[in-house]
Amino acid sequence: MHYNLFTELLFEDPDRFRRCLRMNSTLFEDLLEKVTPFIKKQDTHLRQSISPAERLSLTLRHLATGESQESLRLTFRIGQSTISGIIKEVCTVIIHILREDYLRMPSCEDEWRVVANDFGHRWNFYNCLGAMDGKHFKIDPPLQSGSLYYNYKDSFSVVLLAVVDAQLRFIYVDI
Repeated sequence: MHYNLFTELLFEDPDRFRRCLRMNSTLFEDLLEKVTPFIKKQDTHLRQSISPAERLSLTLRHLATGESQESLRLTFRIGQSTISGIIKEVCTVIIHILREDYLRMPSCEDEWRVVANDFGHRWNFYNCLGAMDGKHFKIDPPLQSGSLYYNYKDSFSVVLLAVVDAQLRFIYVDI
């Protein structure tokens, strides 16, 4: 199912592939190459494992669209509890692999000065070191979590706090 769908999109409609996963095929293949050693599972004599490409595309589809795990279950023909585990695992690996290249807090005074100068020149906010915002992401609470994820909006959520530089690149994220 996965192989046919994404192969068809890749060769027949690259623009739809990009809209589906929010990245082009070259970027997808590059990311797949980086995460495969960490997310590849061993086949057994009873069943074949879910391929790294399917694990990655399932996760990216969830992140790109906010599609529910129930909907993904029907699309990918994978059990909901398996999908939940795949998304957690692949997200953790992506963060681990890409953190140093794409989520770097300035580490010295000169780097902080560059950030401040960029804010001044680009946005006319001098001496600014970052733009910060937060967001509640609604979730289905984990079993037996009680009120741990319950918020003041009468729903369950996790909170994302992020800081970006003047080019809108993330320099700090706390979830």
